Amino acid sequence: MTPPTKNAVERIELAPGFSVSRVMTGLWQMADMERDGRTADPHRAARAMIPYVTAGFTTFDMADHYGSAEIVAGQYGAEHGDEAPAELLTKWVPSPGAITKRDVETAVDRARTRLQTETIDLLQFHAWRYPDPSWLDCLFWLDELRQQGAIRHLGLTNVDAAHLRIVLTSGVPVVSNQVCFSLLDQRAAGGLAKLCAQYRVKLLAYGTVAGGFLTERWLGKPEPDWSKLATWSEMKYGRFIRAAGGWDAFQGVLGVLARIASRRAVSMANVASRAILEHPAVAAVIIGARLGVRSHLEDNRRLFEFALDPEDHDELGAALATLTAIPGDSGDEYRKAPFLTASGDLSHHVDAFPPPYPVHQMAGGRTTALSGTMWEPLAGFCRATRTGDRILISGTTATHRDRTIGGDDPAAQAHFIIDKIEGAVQALGGQLSDIVRTRIYVKRLDDWEPVARAHGERFHAILPANTLVRADLVGNDYLVEIEAEAVVTKAP
Repeated sequence: MTPPTKNAVERIELAPGFSVSRVMTGLWQMADMERDGRTADPHRAARAMIPYVTAGFTTFDMADHYGSAEIVAGQYGAEHGDEAPAELLTKWVPSPGAITKRDVETAVDRARTRLQTETIDLLQFHAWRYPDPSWLDCLFWLDELRQQGAIRHLGLTNVDAAHLRIVLTSGVPVVSNQVCFSLLDQRAAGGLAKLCAQYRVKLLAYGTVAGGFLTERWLGKPEPDWSKLATWSEMKYGRFIRAAGGWDAFQGVLGVLARIASRRAVSMANVASRAILEHPAVAAVIIGARLGVRSHLEDNRRLFEFALDPEDHDELGAALATLTAIPGDSGDEYRKAPFLTASGDLSHHVDAFPPPYPVHQMAGGRTTALSGTMWEPLAGFCRATRTGDRILISGTTATHRDRTIGGDDPAAQAHFIIDKIEGAVQALGGQLSDIVRTRIYVKRLDDWEPVARAHGERFHAILPANTLVRADLVGNDYLVEIEAEAVVTKAP
């Protein structure tokens, strides 16, 4: 690999006509800095962004819940943007539950007001759970706002391969997916990276220095008291360390980082971030900043003064082989146990999860759930019904309201169908792991394998009884239909 040009901050085209710096400055620590209830002075904090832009780090990443980050970035644009323009990327993270088109418009208008702009450079969307299909409604409505000029580009955050496939095959033109990706957490390097290459979606990697753990500060140090860490980032990535095999295994990785850093005359953080930056699927890494408190500009600039060679990568690969793989796919830390968050659960993020579908009490103690498709009232059936501990789920296609989800991709359709089935089971008091029987019908026999693989991804730890057959399906766009049965002991 040809070494980068000395001192030049690399840029990359995230989408046609839209380039960003390959090291983005993350403003999530604004929320941590304001934990005591004090709000940062927006003018002072905006001035603290100037050295980053002057040094070539012109791209800032934030979210609606990162304290006053959007307000500060908007103040920067208003006061300094003309002479030193910056790219301002934000996120929208709605609460779980029903969302209307007006809710989406209000959220985008709020971000535009805070950022003091007519058009948001990149709006990244986060969904808390996939069994509630309202997350797709949000994306369809966001795409309408993109077409109207309120948003320049759409991105996602913390989305796994299966659901990125659903989004892309359903016609939503996302350009990026921001995910946790580090030497400790290699989940994004698998199926997600392959899918991104296929659809030319770029990964934006955060957590590359694991909240500061992948630095000299922790090399050779005793295991910390996990209950007394200083920041939310440390609390969060402390859980990743424990999930990856514990402190001793982590120290082995730090030792390798230290040797490579010494050979390259750079910091351990440089090596940790450079290793991720060199992955073909990664457009940029996001490194956090505490504006006006602490800057790593000179150290970050060194990321573009060296490249890792095959020997470096082999050493790192051998060290990573000693770790335990982080479970699941990208974003699972926010959706299923073990919750690798600062608090170890979702208590800092959401209050509750309403049922994905409306539930109705019927005669004889039977309970039903409706998914709202056009077929249910037409043919007089429910999505699922519960009697006692048994839940029966009707034959389900990739229908959401009046749309077919997943286009002509059988795997995407299958994943969305399984989401609907899971949503119906959850609405009736069960969970996906309660399913004991599935029946799959495919229109085209050649589609059996991608559909079976999608089923395997979702049910490999559950192992229900299963049948797959070829059958003619009602509806020209439907490639697969699935029905299921669940047995639960929990009261509805």
